[in-house]
Amino acid sequence: MARRTKEDALATRTALLDAAERVFLQQGVSRTSLADIAQAASVTRGALYWHFKDKAALFSAMLDRVALPLSAELEELLNREGDVLAPWCVQMRHVLHQIAHDARARRVLQIVMQKAEHAQDLGPVLERHVARHRMSIDSLRQLLERVAAARHVRLPAPALQLAHGLDAMVRGLIYNWLLDRGFDLESTGQAAIEAYLRGIGLAVAPGAGA
Repeated sequence: MARRTKEDALATRTALLDAAERVFLQQGVSRTSLADIAQAASVTRGALYWHFKDKAALFSAMLDRVALPLSAELEELLNREGDVLAPWCVQMRHVLHQIAHDARARRVLQIVMQKAEHAQDLGPVLERHVARHRMSIDSLRQLLERVAAARHVRLPAPALQLAHGLDAMVRGLIYNWLLDRGFDLESTGQAAIEAYLRGIGLAVAPGAGA
């Protein structure tokens, strides 16, 4: 009985997260209430509050369901020693592939990039998102510095600035693709990343991102 109850609770939680993705995408985060999500998931508000104390907690869980696995893979790679630029390019292509082919990843990115405007009740969550982004930028900075040192290359600008530039380019490509899917995100992203790295003196072997 306890196992069944745990399975039912997990199913309810999953249904709520799935419903949140659909309703946030349709209505925008600020215009969506917890009652809307409970109705879309066909559960009571009491069941929703048993899993999530407020909209911020629900939004955070929805974001983590997609972001945490990808972040963990990238962090593991960035913690390796030596020149890991080629494996990093492979991992970035995997990320772009998932965005292009995984409907859930697409929905969550659209919500974060296009539908979370003026959502004042998400303040702490968005602050945590910004903090995580800063950590990602710093990890990328360390990667560029480590590869440059291993190759005895003098970077044309501070590594932190270059990390911001590379991150902005990739995020910009994703944002544009979500608005207009008239280009191949995966191959365009790979070409852009390799061109950027080549431009700062850190060329990747042909096909390394394949």
